[in-house]
Amino acid sequence: MNPWSADGIHVPIRIAVAASTKNRSPTGPLRPDNLCFEFPIMNEQIVILDFGSQYTQVIARRVREASVYSIILRYDTPAEEIRRLAPKGIILSGGPSSVYAADAPLPDKAIFKLGIPILGICYGVQIFAHSLGGRVEKGQHREYGKATLTVRDGSCPLFRKLPKSLQVWNSHGDKLTRIPTGFKPVATTDNSEFAAIEDRKRHLYGIQFHPEVVHTPRGRDLLNNFIQGICGCGRSWTMRHYVDQAVEEIRKQVGKDRVILGLSGGVDSSVAAALLHKAVGDQLTCIFVNNGLLRAREEDVVQEVFGRHFKIRLQYENATGLFLKKLKGITDPERKRKIIGKTFIDVFQTATKRAGAAKFLAQGTLYPDVIESVPIAGNPAAMIKSHHNVGGLPKNMKFKLVEPLKCLFKDEVRQLGLELGLPKEIVYRQPFPGPGLAVRCLGEITSDKLRILRRADAIVVEEMKAADLYYKTWQTFAVLLPVRSVGVQGDERTYDYTIAIRAVESQDGMTADWVRVPYDLLERISLRITNEVRGLNRVVLDLTSKPPGTIEWE
Repeated sequence: MNPWSADGIHVPIRIAVAASTKNRSPTGPLRPDNLCFEFPIMNEQIVILDFGSQYTQVIARRVREASVYSIILRYDTPAEEIRRLAPKGIILSGGPSSVYAADAPLPDKAIFKLGIPILGICYGVQIFAHSLGGRVEKGQHREYGKATLTVRDGSCPLFRKLPKSLQVWNSHGDKLTRIPTGFKPVATTDNSEFAAIEDRKRHLYGIQFHPEVVHTPRGRDLLNNFIQGICGCGRSWTMRHYVDQAVEEIRKQVGKDRVILGLSGGVDSSVAAALLHKAVGDQLTCIFVNNGLLRAREEDVVQEVFGRHFKIRLQYENATGLFLKKLKGITDPERKRKIIGKTFIDVFQTATKRAGAAKFLAQGTLYPDVIESVPIAGNPAAMIKSHHNVGGLPKNMKFKLVEPLKCLFKDEVRQLGLELGLPKEIVYRQPFPGPGLAVRCLGEITSDKLRILRRADAIVVEEMKAADLYYKTWQTFAVLLPVRSVGVQGDERTYDYTIAIRAVESQDGMTADWVRVPYDLLERISLRITNEVRGLNRVVLDLTSKPPGTIEWE
């Protein structure tokens, strides 16, 4: 729904509405009561302290994959706040800093006295040494990439049921040269005699490598040994459990007041709509704006699923003519985006007035959107994460925010959607940019060019689904190029447009590689497009990865 999201990455809509900021500090630190409604304390959860690692979110994902709830907090969260959350364990993330630097990010030392099991990963294990009397120095040989870990003490619960030799992934330049009193080494690599250490009495465990990444094949087993074996967690984090909790929290927050949600038909807003409707019923009004830049039959599908099937109060705003009028003669991609964004805001705000008085605005914000980057100077992870940050909403907003998905990652949102009864076609649909087909229709946008693109795109999707490849790729779509070429169709000379087929695989949209689509499938797509879509006589394939290209063309 957001007109500014690029490459299919969801960013919450920014409209002129006023959100409560009582839980957001002026300088932006993430606090426990800033997340997940009033941040309910789960029976079992693992706290992850973020020291700026680009892998912090991966750690959180791995914990949740073990069916245990995880939360990410700033590295300097006071020990008393952590104690109040009563976690079963704490994980110290990696990070790009050196613990001995003057401005190094360090935790509250009182966390080591909480009696809660702690696992330090990479920079995290160096924190043990620096904070508890050991020593960390710049290594003579940096360790990046694959390494072989040799387990010297198989009784260490971290390595339970794991082989004595493991492939691991390193990414560090510093190394432990002396471990603190009470610790002992339990595993080594060629470059480090302290690749894994433990103080079993205090339940402190440290590893120099990264178990969360796929390049450490048995890393999940090691993390599970910490989560279930050392911390004693069960497997209580399930979507069914989350539905019950979320419904209760939404009802508590909203009370008898009404809620407005901008519904796009995308995964996030669709799941948010279904969850809110389960919680508050007709107190929810969904506003669906048709900007004329939607995919084939999208407006019909949204109205059918949410209006007629789920019986959600749906306000349909057909603004096709207005958007096309505003875009007439515009060819610059950035100008198109800005026009679409401003027009969307105007239409949406007008629509909220017609919807009637409401106190709350709901958004499909996800957990990666609200995790704030650790403000460490020169931290590369901060730049990576800033793409997802929520940032500040305008102060003149008249609504309070409801963000029922802000505890969840994307795959969890899909699980939630299935739990709520949403069809697979919506739950597993591919990312679609906020500006819609405007970013796939290069040059000036006209109703005729949109007709051509919409039909060609539908053929690409239909054939990918028929080949059982659509749900196995990150994005698959058609792009209409502002290029016309000579062709021969029906013994007649044509001078028509060209369609580019774009199919990419990705984990998060930040990087991507082009999909090796089978030749026979490409042939079927090309034949159908040139035979069935008037105005096209040529089909090409985009073989560009990201980087150097982007997923979308504009």
